[in-house]
Amino acid sequence: MLLPDRNTVDRLLRHYRAQERTVLARPCDLSARRRFEDTAYTLCVLMGERSARAAVRAAERYVTGNRAPARPALEGLPGA
Repeated sequence: MLLPDRNTVDRLLRHYRAQERTVLARPCDLSARRRFEDTAYTLCVLMGERSARAAVRAAERYVTGNRAPARPALEGLPGA
C-alpha cells in the first residue's frame, strides 16, 4: 500500500487546525468554511477515511509514528 508523504500530511494537518480555528471564530465566513471543507476532504482522500474526524485522527497517528498494528496474514490462503 502506498502511503502519503509524512511532511505533506503534517503540513495539511496544521493547515486544517488553523482553518478550524478560523471557522470557529468566524462561522458566517463562507469562503473560510469552503477552504476548511476542501482541506478536510483532502485529508480524507490522503488517509483513506470517510469522515474528517477519522482522517484527522489517522493523520495525527501517522505523523507521530503511532500506526495501527498491521492485520495478521490469513493462514492457509495462497501468498500468505
